[in-house]
Amino acid sequence: MEFESNYEVSRVATFIRSHDFKRVALQFPDELLKDSTGVVRALRKELQTSCEGGNDIGLYVMADTTYGSCCVDEVGASHINADCVIHYGHTCLSPTSKLPAFFVFGKAPINASNCAQQLCNYALSCRKPVMVLYGLEYRHALQDIIEASTIETTSLCRDVSKSKLHFADVMSQSMLPKKSSEINGDCDDASQKTYKIGGLLWSLEQGLSMEDYSLFWIGPDNSAFANVVLTFNGCEIVRYDATENQLLTDTSQQRRILKRRYYLVEKAKDAGIVGILVGTLGVAGYLSMIHQIKEMVIKAGKKAYTLVMGRPNPSKLANFPECDVFIYISCSQTALLDSKEFLAPVITPFEAILAFNRGSEWTGKYVMDFQDVVASVPAGLENLGEEEEARFSFFQGGYIDSQDVNKEDDDRPLALVKITQTEHDPDHKTMVKKGTAKSGVEFFATRGFQGLDINSYSNTPQPFILGRSGKASGYNHETNES
Repeated sequence: MEFESNYEVSRVATFIRSHDFKRVALQFPDELLKDSTGVVRALRKELQTSCEGGNDIGLYVMADTTYGSCCVDEVGASHINADCVIHYGHTCLSPTSKLPAFFVFGKAPINASNCAQQLCNYALSCRKPVMVLYGLEYRHALQDIIEASTIETTSLCRDVSKSKLHFADVMSQSMLPKKSSEINGDCDDASQKTYKIGGLLWSLEQGLSMEDYSLFWIGPDNSAFANVVLTFNGCEIVRYDATENQLLTDTSQQRRILKRRYYLVEKAKDAGIVGILVGTLGVAGYLSMIHQIKEMVIKAGKKAYTLVMGRPNPSKLANFPECDVFIYISCSQTALLDSKEFLAPVITPFEAILAFNRGSEWTGKYVMDFQDVVASVPAGLENLGEEEEARFSFFQGGYIDSQDVNKEDDDRPLALVKITQTEHDPDHKTMVKKGTAKSGVEFFATRGFQGLDINSYSNTPQPFILGRSGKASGYNHETNES
């Protein structure tokens, strides 16, 4: 019974029956695959006993997701023409684009009384109201934590007010695809003091902003927590580790990520060729985001290439050495790639807007979600590329002379091979650096190594080719010459 309760077998069966689904995809992350056969067996038994035609419902186990396991893998589900997806384990609750989905968060163990005690002690020492956020795997214990914290606040009623503690809600455990108009309508909630992140939803008191709250996170130090730290970097944040039953107040490691992201933004400004990495094929709105980013890159006078390759890694991206920077379009919890081992930096769409919008400054605000990124595009973005003056680069120590790739003559293919530089005042010639390559053709035409040119001295094909002889440390012709 504990196994069936943990995987919410009865609720999943009810969701399938109520929508009359016949082909159901069960998506498991790698760490839960060991339980997949047990879940299928229990779910099949529940469907047979609760409804007629339960044997006609097809259950298909999906593993090794195309992109991040926190998102619904609509690509994998389409291979079996699934009617819906049952998603198990950690999730970002990003809206789907085509298929209905039901999410089983799991039930991670937690000491509710200890958590409530730590929460009330923190609220006692904090002057601001406390907003409690948590990983979705602890949603099952939320009511116990609220009741235990009520008891704690009652014993400390003279010092801690009940109105000082606020708890976020889970948006929904089931999800139906949204239309584009509905997705854009969600953006208006931010002006109404309603916030959404990682599947959580909460509202603020009248006249208050997020900076007026302290955040209390319940859960591990994972991508969901990093998303909270970056998005609300102006708030004081503490984390309760349910595994160790202790409160951690040092979030300097997570906040240090902001410095790294600012460094990548400055480095992306010098890019001439941009690769747009598609990191999802299921999150609603990803196509419009790709088109918006591509249009922005072109208006900034840079060349854009769209790449679809599944989960990116250093080996895959090394096949595209012409790209100076990559823009990774994915869900909010997988968008931050640690690109220290990559040949070129990997940035988010929000960071791309900061890098390619001339005159923009980073105010400290950080945006991760698709809809919030669209709403955060500054006014005047349509005027990108109109500035002709050089831009100062911190990395090259001088002014960069950017050329608009759209001004190239398409009727002269050989023009792509030539790197041009606008003439300036001779007294300031050394201060202006030459721009980078503007296309893949230009990159390969101007790099030092051009490959092996075997027939460079003759246009006729050779009957055979005689290579070098000897050892690599000293070929015979090199030994003879010495």
